[in-house]
Amino acid sequence: MKAIFLTKTGDPSKAFEIRETEKPQIGPGEVLIKVAHFGLNYADVLGRLGIYPDRPPLPCVLGYEVAGKIEEIGEGVDPNLLGRNVAGFTRFGGYAEYARTLAEGVTIIQDESKLKESLGLITQGGTAYYCSHIVNNLFPGDIVLVHAAAGGVGSILVQLAKNAGCTVIGTCGSQEKVAFVKDLGADHVINYRTSNYWEEVEKLVGKKKVRVTFNAIAGKSFKKDLSLLEPSGSVVLFGASDRSGKKFGIFSTLNLVRHMGLIIPITFVMKSISVIGVNMLRIGEHKTHLLKNSLDEMARLQEEGKIKVHIGGEFKVDEIGKAHELLGSRKSMGKIIVSW
Repeated sequence: MKAIFLTKTGDPSKAFEIRETEKPQIGPGEVLIKVAHFGLNYADVLGRLGIYPDRPPLPCVLGYEVAGKIEEIGEGVDPNLLGRNVAGFTRFGGYAEYARTLAEGVTIIQDESKLKESLGLITQGGTAYYCSHIVNNLFPGDIVLVHAAAGGVGSILVQLAKNAGCTVIGTCGSQEKVAFVKDLGADHVINYRTSNYWEEVEKLVGKKKVRVTFNAIAGKSFKKDLSLLEPSGSVVLFGASDRSGKKFGIFSTLNLVRHMGLIIPITFVMKSISVIGVNMLRIGEHKTHLLKNSLDEMARLQEEGKIKVHIGGEFKVDEIGKAHELLGSRKSMGKIIVSW
């Protein structure tokens, strides 16, 4: 089979090679998926840049999600899955013609025409659901702040929060994205390149404050978000995109940590606020039933028309460098997919 190998870090136009390699061998509880499409996530960009600690040693095959048909099943797997169209979460290895994963890491896609869109339900949709419905309970009237609201996770979070009856404030980095996020249903959208988002949120919410902030940026925004929380509020941190694009190695990482400030846990008790960290790779490794629940719920919501995935870019496998360049530019909106 063919797979796209990351062979060096840095420039996306030079980082990848398409190679022949052996088809994965599955074990008990696993399935083999013939991949039609795979999705890109920001962790892939960080992996290519050499600043994602979970990335396997080079050369390696990136990829957290695939969509296609189950071709083989392992011992103990429901035989009814064989031949079904699915979208699935992979622990790397997704940039390939075949991918193996746990049976609990896939969800059935009833409508084959939605296979491409279903990629937005996996790493990004699964993260959004886990952040908003498993580690949090959103209630009607809650004020919710979604950073990077035009991105893959952010665009799903906006829709999930609106479905829950929340008032949603989104941030993004261009007027085109502002219009896109408004179309998703956000009540207020702030262009952080032209306005100070913290000041704008303060004006909008006044004394009521924010119930939950969903933050994939970290850095200085983390401390600002903490100051916006009402009692019972939480910052859900699921990324650190503020670190990407910096060229000073460990010093850039240390600077990111410095900007986030000192955390004193007792102040969380006194203010009745919390910080929740989310890494879906860890959930997939240690709490597969929670991953499965998130994926199945996202597939159900898509089937019922309550969640729509916006495809922000479609590429062929020999355009993998261009796909990475688009995602890394922060100019994309929604899901970026690559097809065989």
